[in-house]
Amino acid sequence: MLYPKGPSGWGRFTPAIAFVFFLGCSSSASQPAEPTPSTPEPQGATPAPTAEPSPAPPTTAEIETYSAGEFDNGKMWTFEYAPLEYFRDEYGFSPDSAWFAKARLGALRIEGCSASFVSPSGLVMTNHHCARESVTEVSEPGENLLDNGFYARSLAQERHAENQQADQLIAIIDVTDEINTAIAGATSDAQRGQLLEQAQESVSQRIADERGGSDANTVVEVIELWNGAKYSAYVFRRYSDVRLVLAPELQIAFFGGDPDNFTYPRYNLDMSFYRLYDDGEPVQTDHYFTWSETGASEGDAVFVIGNPGGSSRLQTVSQLEWRSAAYDIVVADLLASRAAIYKEYADANPEEAEELDLRNQIFSWLNSEKAYRGMWEGLQNPEYMGRRRDTERQFREAIESDPTLGAEFGGLLEEMAGIQQQRIDLADEFGAFVAFGNPGFTSAVMVRAIGAYQYLVLESRGAPQEVLSQVQDQLLSVADQPPELQRGLLEARFDNIELHLGADSPIGSTVLQNSTPEEAADAVLAHSVLVDSAGAAAAFEAGAITLDDAAVQVVAAIFNTIAAYQSTFQQLDEQELAVAAELGRAHFEIYGTKYPPDATFSLRIADGVVKGYDYNGTWAPAHTTFYGMYDRHYSFGPDSEWDLPENWLKPPASFDRSKQLNFVFTADIIGGNSGSPVVNPELEVVGLVFDGNIESLPGDYIYDPAINRAVAVDVRGILEA
Repeated sequence: MLYPKGPSGWGRFTPAIAFVFFLGCSSSASQPAEPTPSTPEPQGATPAPTAEPSPAPPTTAEIETYSAGEFDNGKMWTFEYAPLEYFRDEYGFSPDSAWFAKARLGALRIEGCSASFVSPSGLVMTNHHCARESVTEVSEPGENLLDNGFYARSLAQERHAENQQADQLIAIIDVTDEINTAIAGATSDAQRGQLLEQAQESVSQRIADERGGSDANTVVEVIELWNGAKYSAYVFRRYSDVRLVLAPELQIAFFGGDPDNFTYPRYNLDMSFYRLYDDGEPVQTDHYFTWSETGASEGDAVFVIGNPGGSSRLQTVSQLEWRSAAYDIVVADLLASRAAIYKEYADANPEEAEELDLRNQIFSWLNSEKAYRGMWEGLQNPEYMGRRRDTERQFREAIESDPTLGAEFGGLLEEMAGIQQQRIDLADEFGAFVAFGNPGFTSAVMVRAIGAYQYLVLESRGAPQEVLSQVQDQLLSVADQPPELQRGLLEARFDNIELHLGADSPIGSTVLQNSTPEEAADAVLAHSVLVDSAGAAAAFEAGAITLDDAAVQVVAAIFNTIAAYQSTFQQLDEQELAVAAELGRAHFEIYGTKYPPDATFSLRIADGVVKGYDYNGTWAPAHTTFYGMYDRHYSFGPDSEWDLPENWLKPPASFDRSKQLNFVFTADIIGGNSGSPVVNPELEVVGLVFDGNIESLPGDYIYDPAINRAVAVDVRGILEA
């Protein structure tokens, strides 16, 4: 399944997740304070060897033998800058404004995914993995709809998914000049960011008010294109009454599980259906995609109408080098280790895990882990890095050959490289503290200890009782974790510190105290009053929260380093955004709309052809069938990832196993495209996007049409099912 991408939570770790999350309130008095004199101040960090050797980076000679490809920047075209000449030359296809309007209005964006209208009465198609949380949400006591599936045989049986909504893009407005005017007076990188955010909010609010605002269910977002070279206001009609109609069993919707994730051939019925309602009645619309009876054959042109979450194809080589040195692999390892801890708990406590909805969380983490690891492996590919270097060489030469461009944009690539080198210098701290304080990745005792340490420091500095009470309330609101989970997460954090900083470093020796991570975790849990919420509340009541608490001592040992590290990264983020914006302007000045902008979880159209590919010494066919699905079931046997639900073992006699189930095609997609309709030139649905192949994971920063493939459920398989 496609991994989440983009600026709204569907993408690379945001600073709130990637760095320490301190409890506190809006008052300036509650911001992280300098530690009291009794707090140890680490003097540095000693790097530790990595757990396993990394592959040798490509040499300069290897890299410089490659040339940039025509579509390295991809083919995720925007609707406002659609490549009409390219479509005509490539496919002999000249869509008119009515075609684009129908495609735009038939498409939808839901939470983290794409979707589409597929009937005049509000029926909406998307992936099962996009609706999985809704399936859990609408399950009633005694039901297990995630495993057993759900089908509403009448409108009355459809179930309201309270946490789902759908956005339909009804208008696009160019607001570039208005945004640029608003940020023109910025005197620092930080101020530029603040002015940009304020301008986007102001423009969004103005346009929404002009179109009826919330009373008309109007939502407006300002979308940055080419890192801010252009700005478009996207006007949405939001539907909040969303009801689940159909969701197959998890075992067939995620057939093959994690082993088959990001692979092909696949045999996966990753589909679900909602219906949208307005004033209690099904939405009536003229804008929907009809069904193709014949599907798409190999060589046919197809188009994906969806919302790719985010890509990084405008990143510089130096930015990719930072990702290669630390970012992608650290995040992958974090996700893998935490998912393993949760899975061990879920396997031992299935009922409790189901109540906590851990299966969906584990699926999501493993999916993202596989994606980040695939992106990192792509960064070790000499061809990909060579092509990216050649792209940057051409870009640099275009700037330097024009005196006007050189005067305005010269030196920006070097400035970006300097920013990334500072990141690389902090790679050990990044690995040790990534996501520290984020509740999903951090033990509850340590989250409480962060708050307790802040409380003690603020109290020693005479902070008002109102501020102290707010910090205390936040600390006491931290939910308890099952003991096995808490212990596993605490040990994993100590593992991170030992691996990246070293047991003999000032922080490592203070935190671990010559113990193993396992022993250190046991010691904290045995001697801290913050292990559970009841103990923390009692300790506050008795005035027993002190710097001597075992968990608070850990926070005190790392606070100084982690606060400085966080502050530095925030400054680097601000600098990077400012330089990237200028590079985006330079890119647009040179190339215009020739290359599409990076994905932004906004509506795009991606073209391609149905086509198999070479892999693993053999050939992946363009289509798979239900026959292959049954073969996988009987080949791997029961209790495997390919064990079919009982209902599918005895299908009706009329069930046609020869129907196409999945297919691959060359369209450029990325996370956020999950649930996108695949249509033919007549705007008939021929498939439903749900995955990419493993070779497409480096597509975050380079598109390779030779081996990148999107994977879709075939319309013929959907109708047969």
